Amino acid sequence: MDNAILWEPFRGKAGIISELIVEKDHTDFIAALAWGDDAPVCVRQLAGSHFAGRRGVALVQIFTAEEQRGRTSQAYVRSAIGDRLRYTGHEIADDGDALVLTVNQVDPQSGLQVSTAVSRPDGVNAYRFQSVLTNASDCAVTLTAISSLTVGFGQDEADLEDVVVGIARSEWLAENRWEHLPVRLVLPELSLGLHGQDGRGHFGLTSHGAWSSGEYLPAGTLERNDGQAMAWQIETSVGWHWDLAQMRDGGVLSLMGPTDLEHQFAVTLEPGDAFTTVPVAVGVANAGAESAVAELTQYRRWLRRRHGAVDDMPLVYNDFMNTLMGQPSTEALLPLVRAAAAVGAECFCIDAGWYADPASGDWWASVGEWSESSERFTDGLGEVIAEIHSLGMRSGIWLEPEVIGVHSPVARSLPESAFFHRFGKRVREHDRFHLDFRHPAARQHLDRVVDRLIAVYGISYFKLDYNINPGAGTSDSDAGAGAGLLGHARAYADWIGDLRKRHPEVSIENCSSGAMRADYSLLAVTQLQSTSDQQDFTLYPPVAASAPATIVPEQCGNWAYPSAAMNEEEIGFALTTGLAGRLYLSGFLHELSPAARSATAQAAALYKSWRSWLARSTPFWPLGLPGWDDDAICLGLSDGETTRLFVWDRSDAAREITLPIALGHRSVSQLGLGSLPAWDASVNSDAVVLRTPAGCTARILELQ
Repeated sequence: MDNAILWEPFRGKAGIISELIVEKDHTDFIAALAWGDDAPVCVRQLAGSHFAGRRGVALVQIFTAEEQRGRTSQAYVRSAIGDRLRYTGHEIADDGDALVLTVNQVDPQSGLQVSTAVSRPDGVNAYRFQSVLTNASDCAVTLTAISSLTVGFGQDEADLEDVVVGIARSEWLAENRWEHLPVRLVLPELSLGLHGQDGRGHFGLTSHGAWSSGEYLPAGTLERNDGQAMAWQIETSVGWHWDLAQMRDGGVLSLMGPTDLEHQFAVTLEPGDAFTTVPVAVGVANAGAESAVAELTQYRRWLRRRHGAVDDMPLVYNDFMNTLMGQPSTEALLPLVRAAAAVGAECFCIDAGWYADPASGDWWASVGEWSESSERFTDGLGEVIAEIHSLGMRSGIWLEPEVIGVHSPVARSLPESAFFHRFGKRVREHDRFHLDFRHPAARQHLDRVVDRLIAVYGISYFKLDYNINPGAGTSDSDAGAGAGLLGHARAYADWIGDLRKRHPEVSIENCSSGAMRADYSLLAVTQLQSTSDQQDFTLYPPVAASAPATIVPEQCGNWAYPSAAMNEEEIGFALTTGLAGRLYLSGFLHELSPAARSATAQAAALYKSWRSWLARSTPFWPLGLPGWDDDAICLGLSDGETTRLFVWDRSDAAREITLPIALGHRSVSQLGLGSLPAWDASVNSDAVVLRTPAGCTARILELQ
């Protein structure tokens, strides 16, 4: 590319230092990297913020069974091999809608060669980092941990005083619980200069097993008081770890996939073998962490386009949540099918239980064959599917492809090597065995299942669930169990991609007991993410309002399950939650009053009218990311022209809520679903003041 790279050597404190300044079309500064004749490549600056970047912090940290750190620490910094890496060259490519810089390094002692690709989508201040490690020596090397990105921030200890780290706890039914901690709360001031050494402690989070978002989200933020900020995500559905440490000259952040210490990860590279790290992405901004999240939102859309994962966003009705709860039948489904079509659903998804006879009792341990139950569907599943299609809807169905029940005949028909193993025994969790999608028999079995459901019934929507956590992974080879789990996860994502290539008309929902595996390893190749299994409509708003921090709004499948037991305000409250993302309907709609059915149909029509806007929108939070027990919750979504605010009040008493928003001359209107009246409101130049009635209540405000 003409004049894409400008670099020049100069003499620094430690010798000759080279800086690589990447630009596009002479005007668009991308990034600056630096290295020396006795120093590895490091990030010096990323376009969009001065927060991230400092010389002397190796971009890639490498730990092996033979060598860990050059100087002892509990943090993933100062690795002996990482500090020995030396620059050998670089390439740059204009990849159509992104610039890709590839930097090559080598450690002459271990023989490891490292090629790091840094991708930056055009016009987005976000970067994707991924490295390939190749063993160029004549001896085997066992890797135990590799950072996908290590970056310094600040210039001395004092620079950590005004930095805040954002983390998000998550668990079944209570996802996306963000909190913001002063870095000095987790990394105390130590007078490192006085001791002449870097810190040895660290603060970080890690996942366990195969639920990447089951305890914490694989994401976080760092923000300074002046607004300089960085947000990140780790793109794996299995083991990940991020690590925050302090040194005499500032802080260091390492973003990693699985590690030996945290995940029992190890992989041996024979001469000539290569290993590819887990990709990570960072967004940077100078207007706060919310702006850095906005950059990642645009990056996520770019990533999905790259994988062909964008669909037409059909309005889906699913029979599970607060409805059939895994007990479908022809008699139970047909009224729901007709009611869903009547309110405007475009796809009807039959959820769990369709494959198991009611007389068999608990069907949990029998899954895996994926054939319809003749007891539930006496005239065949096709009768229900035909009704769905006759009413103009697409048909969908639930599968849990990675598990085989211990009582399923498939548990005996597939080869032993197609299953997870530890210490010579099959991994068994909650009466299920776990398939290894690296094995061709496992993939062929599921290919036959999916292809049959498409060919025989015309299914075009699959809800792919994942309800167990199998532990550390599988270890039938010399690699650690965590490496086996990573290999399976990559093969599973590839299988989904192949499915969509064979059947591009199909949409796929990523579900894992709600959102226990909500990450962009899978969200890059799927179309919808169920944001929770939460059945209490009063507890869902903090989940739905926070979900767009880590999932693009058009993938946030928020359940809305109106019920005949709800009053008018409660139905509006539940439907508002659904509309705060990709509306996902459930409930006994045929039992609703005419007014409630009308409100549900209104919500369906609204979703259809603004789903293209939703796919352009960027999230923001006028009241900040909500706490789990907050009464007042607000999510804003804006495409730059139309801004909508989704506001919930869970207080028992009537009260006043002030939303700090600079309105300018924009008009403000309110939407109350059904016949709900507008809240009392007043508007000034920098806030909207709302007066809400007592009880659970919600409204949508539109600013133009």
